Amino acid sequence: MRVLITNDDGIHAPGLVSLEKIARSLSDDVIVVAPETDQSGVSHSLSLSTPLRLRQIEEQRYAVSGTPTDCVLMGVQHLLKGKQPDLVLSGVNRGQNIAEDVTYSGTVAAAMEGTVLGIPSIALSQAYGIGGRDGMRWDCAEQHAPGVIRKLLAHGFAKGTLFNVNFPNCEPDEVAGIAVTTQGQRDAALVDVVERQDFRGGPYYWLAPRRETPPRLEGTDLDALFNKRISVTPLHLNLTDVPALKRLSDAF
Repeated sequence: MRVLITNDDGIHAPGLVSLEKIARSLSDDVIVVAPETDQSGVSHSLSLSTPLRLRQIEEQRYAVSGTPTDCVLMGVQHLLKGKQPDLVLSGVNRGQNIAEDVTYSGTVAAAMEGTVLGIPSIALSQAYGIGGRDGMRWDCAEQHAPGVIRKLLAHGFAKGTLFNVNFPNCEPDEVAGIAVTTQGQRDAALVDVVERQDFRGGPYYWLAPRRETPPRLEGTDLDALFNKRISVTPLHLNLTDVPALKRLSDAF
């Protein structure tokens, strides 16, 4: 099995090291194609107005001067042209990708691009608590991800479907199980705009994600992580609101 791995945190991210360990527990044929720099929050964007640079770091490891989507395309359509990967893994992201995060996440978008190309694809993210970025529990994802991935591969991938997997912020032996979940929803604005001043008195702005406790409806990814369960959410590329079709047709 040939596995292409990527991320949105960049080629030097510790989560990519974890993902490579996970991938190599599944296969000896692993190729890494990741962004040269941090691309968090770029979603499913493509580099259409600037050329891409490809840098080989070592054997089977490449950095791309672009987005996670660019990386998947470069890997599949250029580096592995004619020998398509059997699986695309994206992550392990530094922080969960749940609820509305899914629409912003470059990690999830890379798995979407793999799915667009007809390749089974999985996004993986490791949750952390408030102020916990310096104490990431990568071992939680490293220990549990191979088993989850094997189960998903055995289950199979419907056309247009990818899986979004999130690991809870706890020690590996504290994980309370695996939950198949729906995408949750927060009830507040995701970010604040924080104004600062530079040394000349000119304004500049930070987008600051809020750290509020969201509602945790049972069966959602939010609820699973809160209860120390691994969240597995099937996502589909078709964003059509099917229940609204009839109502909208009647309205017109």
